[in-house]
Amino acid sequence: MQHNEFEALIKHLCTLADLPAALAALKETEDDDISSAAQALTGQFALAEVEGEKRIYHVTMQENAEGNEEEFVEHVMNEGEDIVRFVAWFFESHFDIKTKDIYQLAGKTYRQPKRS
Repeated sequence: MQHNEFEALIKHLCTLADLPAALAALKETEDDDISSAAQALTGQFALAEVEGEKRIYHVTMQENAEGNEEEFVEHVMNEGEDIVRFVAWFFESHFDIKTKDIYQLAGKTYRQPKRS
């Protein structure tokens, strides 16, 4: 995929309303690597209310050191947040593209999370 095509994809994804819409658009992308990665994520998201926020998590089963299946949960974004958070998570977790680079392509400002 050419850089300008990738930039157009990022900008398009960032116009979508929510994670399901963005995931569906990623599945329909002509790039086989991107569409395959998106297809593999189907059914792996969960919504949970934590501290008054509706959080969207990526949930997978992984084998632990003892060889037993263990649930692995990763916070992706909160419901209602800008979809660029999901888009950045997707491309960083599957293609090692930095979050700040995705934000830059989307024309948005990335703010590094504060460390506690």
